[in-house]
Amino acid sequence: MIGKGKAIAHTAASMSYGWNQEKGSEVVYSQHLAGENPKQISQEFKIIQEQNSRCTNNTLSFVLSPTIKDGQKLTQEQLGELTQKFIEQMKLQEHQAIAFVHRNKEHTHVHLYVNRINFQGQAYNDSFIGKRSQLAAEQVAKDMGLTTVKEVQLQNDYKTHLIRTEIQMIHKLAMARHEPKSFDQYIQTMKTYKVDVIPSINKSQRLQGFRFVYKGQSFKGSEVHRSMSGSKLAIQLSNNAGKSILLDNGKVAKMLDKTVLLSQKMAADIARNAIKKAIVKTVKQGFEYGY
Repeated sequence: MIGKGKAIAHTAASMSYGWNQEKGSEVVYSQHLAGENPKQISQEFKIIQEQNSRCTNNTLSFVLSPTIKDGQKLTQEQLGELTQKFIEQMKLQEHQAIAFVHRNKEHTHVHLYVNRINFQGQAYNDSFIGKRSQLAAEQVAKDMGLTTVKEVQLQNDYKTHLIRTEIQMIHKLAMARHEPKSFDQYIQTMKTYKVDVIPSINKSQRLQGFRFVYKGQSFKGSEVHRSMSGSKLAIQLSNNAGKSILLDNGKVAKMLDKTVLLSQKMAADIARNAIKKAIVKTVKQGFEYGY
């Protein structure tokens, strides 16, 4: 479950959004309130808020979002319990509050509005309220046996790792089986394996590498594997071609029926590799001729 929170000034407008019947909203929690519609409740908030005229952002707005799977099985009563536990974690029991559930989309979520001013006219400290909301939601999820943000992150990290590994395997297969000799051949070959290779052009309109898009996720080449950076890819393609695929002393490449300038870093990396290969070749020839 994810918790988000902030202090706002537009109480009535936000509450009207939360209590939007067209979105299938229903009240799941209420405390210290008697009103039956957004206008009445906003007025009740206002009466208390008038005790503290210095506080302008005098309403706290929270969104509590269980995972899609958890949200589908949570009843209205359980969503009310979830909201109450969150309020307790945030120490807001002595403040007016109302919460609505939205089920209009696949992702069930709760909109919670709390009067920042308590009955003594004191303003709730909203320092780091975003982070505190996350931590409170994390604890509530643990208490109720729901999926936590950390668990979701671990699942996403694992899924991302699998996709990156799959892209790298496809890259290796494309290089070994098809031996592409240019950027265009490589891009087309990867496309046959349903991987889109998209040139990354920087603000100076120079090629600095490629992004790999696969199964709805996008990664820089170096994020997939260090061997798939733009310069490393150019070097691999040059090896397949038996000569450099770059033009104009390694500053330009032909791609997608036009020429593109290389970024300074990419050009420098390729140049260093060319010098290294030339030195190795010279040394090897020296040994062959007995120098």
